Amino acid sequence: MYDWLNALPKAELHLHLEGSLEPELLFALAERNKIALPWGDVESLRGAYAFNNLQEFLDLYYQGANVLRHEQDFYDLTWAYLEKCKAQNVIHTEPFFDPQTHTDRGVPFEVVLDGIAGALRDGRDKLGISSGLILSFLRHLSEDEAQATLDQALPFRDAFVAVGLDSSEVGHPPSKFRRVFDRARAEGFLTVAHAGEEGPPEYIWEALDLLKVSRIDHGVRAAEDPKLIERLIDEQIPLTVCPLSNTKLCVFDDMSQHNILELLERGVKVTVNSDDPAYFGGYVTENFQALHESLGMTQGQAKRLAQNSLDARLA
Repeated sequence: MYDWLNALPKAELHLHLEGSLEPELLFALAERNKIALPWGDVESLRGAYAFNNLQEFLDLYYQGANVLRHEQDFYDLTWAYLEKCKAQNVIHTEPFFDPQTHTDRGVPFEVVLDGIAGALRDGRDKLGISSGLILSFLRHLSEDEAQATLDQALPFRDAFVAVGLDSSEVGHPPSKFRRVFDRARAEGFLTVAHAGEEGPPEYIWEALDLLKVSRIDHGVRAAEDPKLIERLIDEQIPLTVCPLSNTKLCVFDDMSQHNILELLERGVKVTVNSDDPAYFGGYVTENFQALHESLGMTQGQAKRLAQNSLDARLA
């Protein structure tokens, strides 16, 4: 089944480029940039990938991102991910990046963007992988800081298809960012937002009604609200679900408890994605394989999930 799933044409709509930083590349960049790491080797770093919640993961994620300093670093990060896409027949990707993770460390916005955009161009030209980049605001920071990030992004508006919202969800509802999303839409950007991962269904309502999003990232807690499920079905609003991430971060205790196939059969436009694959144990094909092994996903269901991802593209 793995080989069949791997060959299936797919799109990936929920991928954080910083979360695709594999330990081997992290150590190589640390050496290149002369940065001391708190881990002695690759295996000890992998051993630290045991998370009880989203925040524990984010603490390690931001620490790992510290090795990204120069345009070539961001190019190498993105290119490594695109090579994985090519190996797994991901023919289109819409990755997120978090400029604030880097600008707050003194890395210029254009350094980050030039590296990522250069790799995405080469991915189209050399690998045949189409793409659309999504700029994400960090929700644990203020809306004023998000506004400043949007200011930095506007001169490069042609590099993005949408803005998004990620990082620590609980305590940071979508409504906190209503004004900056209004402004982003007025500037011509589409919008997406993480909601309903650890946060309640109310966050999904807010993302839809206040941020006017085209897609919900995660969204698995929508199942707790029957009226919300009805709306997602009626309006065919895509959910970019990340099964391995959801179990690694204890949204579900075990993959056998995941609700993605139940949502699929009810008519919700769910898709399969890898989120932060370097930290959560697999890329898109591994996420599909986990659904087959733990939930008995059929080839027919896999085809529908893959088609949903292709239909839900923004670019």
